[in-house]
Amino acid sequence: MPAETASWRLGVSPLSWTNDVLEDLGDDTPVARCVDEAAAAGYAGVELGRKFPREPKALAELLSPRGLVLASGWHSGFLAERGVEEEMVAVAPHARLLNALGASVMVYGECGCMVAGSPLDAPMSRRLILAGADLDTYARRLQDFAGRLAAEHGLTLAYHHHLMMVAETFDEVSSLLDRTGPAVGLLLDTGHAVAAGFEYARLIDRFGDRIVHVHLKDVRPEVMSEVRRGDLSFNAGVRAGMFTVPGDGSVDFGPLARFVADTGYRGWLVVEAEQDPEVAPPLAAVTRARACVLSHLS
Repeated sequence: MPAETASWRLGVSPLSWTNDVLEDLGDDTPVARCVDEAAAAGYAGVELGRKFPREPKALAELLSPRGLVLASGWHSGFLAERGVEEEMVAVAPHARLLNALGASVMVYGECGCMVAGSPLDAPMSRRLILAGADLDTYARRLQDFAGRLAAEHGLTLAYHHHLMMVAETFDEVSSLLDRTGPAVGLLLDTGHAVAAGFEYARLIDRFGDRIVHVHLKDVRPEVMSEVRRGDLSFNAGVRAGMFTVPGDGSVDFGPLARFVADTGYRGWLVVEAEQDPEVAPPLAAVTRARACVLSHLS
């Protein structure tokens, strides 16, 4: 299936150029270089990064001349700790920006109910878990929030299962999605699934009809093993190189390709890898990644 005629679109995350959390990784990289190289590598769109303008006109002027569109953008949510009304106020500027630039989904990452202080610097074994009545309450809030996000901003919520957050394992993702309806879409992240110890194809099999956005991330198993064995933090794992772009690790993208072909998936496939740009030069990495992805999808 040629990329230019497919129902899906291939995008890239700016994390290969500038890390959103570890600001020393790519801090001296101009945002213009990110979008110039994303376009040069042949991608159709990008997700938001921390250096991107947050004013619609300025963001459009950054992307449009390069033939790029905005695929989506991450929202750090706190529904595990606060109510829907407060979350709607917090998300409004971000949602308006996504809507103005033509995005149809919003990536939601749950940052409530995490280790105090700097949670991504805490050992992975210290992750906090929601269960029982707390999980039920959280699911009701998430369902309400997703419905209002669609009604008020025209955006579908794409819930990001993620290491160190409340839905990391397959059972946790399943428990949450089973408590919510279709308004809560799923962001399938191949790398976060494998790094959490399960095959991402299990999410396709169980919740394929809920997948509204995809992050294509690869994992270096030998580094991931060292991270788990040493009970390192998420950020330490990123610095060590546990994640990489498709084709540089152990993730099998065959099940993802079959899902796209069999279901006629209509949405974004976004290459993403938190890496040190000094160690993994971004243009070369994302160019290889695009070729790898297209080799599976063609």
